[in-house]
Amino acid sequence: MTSAVLAVDVGSSAIRAAVVDESGNVRAERRVERQDAESGLTFDAEVLWHQVVATAAAVTGGHGHDIRGIGIAGHIGTVLTDRSLAPVGPAHGWADSAGLAELRERLGERAAAVLRASGRPTVTGGALAALVHLRTTDPPVFARVAYALQPKDFLVARLTGVVATDHTSAAYFGASAVRERDWSAATIAAAGLDPGLFPAQHPSTGVVGSTSPAVTRLLGLARDVPVVGGGPDGTVGATLVAGTRTDAVADVAGTTDVLVRVLDHPADPPPGATLNPYTSPGLWTVGGATGMTGGAVSWWAQLLGYAGPAAALERLGTEMDRIGPGAGGVLADPNLSGSRFPRWSPATRGSVSGLRADHGPAHVLLAVLESVAYAVREGVDRLAADPGLSIVLAGGTARSPRLARLRADVLGRPVTVCTEPDVSLKGAALLALTGTGGPPLDEQARLLRGPLHTYDPEPARAARYEHLYRDWRAATGGEA
Repeated sequence: MTSAVLAVDVGSSAIRAAVVDESGNVRAERRVERQDAESGLTFDAEVLWHQVVATAAAVTGGHGHDIRGIGIAGHIGTVLTDRSLAPVGPAHGWADSAGLAELRERLGERAAAVLRASGRPTVTGGALAALVHLRTTDPPVFARVAYALQPKDFLVARLTGVVATDHTSAAYFGASAVRERDWSAATIAAAGLDPGLFPAQHPSTGVVGSTSPAVTRLLGLARDVPVVGGGPDGTVGATLVAGTRTDAVADVAGTTDVLVRVLDHPADPPPGATLNPYTSPGLWTVGGATGMTGGAVSWWAQLLGYAGPAAALERLGTEMDRIGPGAGGVLADPNLSGSRFPRWSPATRGSVSGLRADHGPAHVLLAVLESVAYAVREGVDRLAADPGLSIVLAGGTARSPRLARLRADVLGRPVTVCTEPDVSLKGAALLALTGTGGPPLDEQARLLRGPLHTYDPEPARAARYEHLYRDWRAATGGEA
């Protein structure tokens, strides 16, 4: 039997673990709902650690002799720990903006230089802001902090005893010099922080360390095994979908849509986009995460009385096809928690307008689905001015032919679909397999993700959506 790796994907609401071999076979898999968080604001890192260990141990049983490495993908956030790797206070989720006001005041005129170094369009939350906030609000607790980590980095440190991060995750601290794949000494000094708070940076496929003997026993492994750097879940998913291609935009559609275009040089990003080092050494990406897209569809589906998007589409899909482009005049804005890439407007809120007495649930759901596709198009158009560039789509939207066709029509571009349901989980396996002696990244990615299918835009519908998209932008505060 060929060797395999343990892959872990830590999402905002669930933890997934799987044993995956080089051929893409999933030998064991488990998914559990997270017990440590109810929102994207805060979570309990200690509870997360115990859940991850239990979930991973549940899939390694009977496979401990075959596992040669571990890879982890995780959501963005901040875990502050003391020198023993015990969490200091609650951990910060991806939506936590604590410390932004203090950080902006501290940076002052140096903010532009910090944004240039970090590849960000605006000052956002992250470890830099969290540290400044804690130092301002609770100096005694701040004095206990030894390390600032991403959630994934905290897990890697607990597995190996090595405090580290990968180059892509480091970009989300707010203190990285992304073009150099290193920390920005000037940024850290401007924030008045100790450089020792920030962990060493490694490639996503680089081996950080090996499991400690105690962890090896907990996971039921036959021996201590290497753990690679891993990365942010959206980028890790994009790595599985697009590999090192520079001629497409990867769209990993989940609660938000993470849009990624790979570059072979660290060019200045388009307005509103972020610049990150990529999971593959020597490459960078431009892109960003939208506001709530898939999350908004789920919210509206449940508000309309359905268990989720799949149930709503099954019941209302035929009627939506009959209604056609424009949702009968109903117009929606999906941004229930503010918009991110490319507008970066945290005060934006979701809405539905244009309702009449003859409208029903199908009109509302179609309007929301169209608005999500419009929001994605705004980002895609920033990243790919060439209309010939295709989109590689993965995630929940990719598993619905109806929604994939809608994306192609609204974007006015071919949409190539990866139907693998867990791209971040398989992406974590990809990094571990590549980093522990497997085939080159692109070859391994093809084996793991399976076949792709392309949807071309239907000309008449695409032309109609071109006008509707311009109307939507004008109505929601974008340029017409």
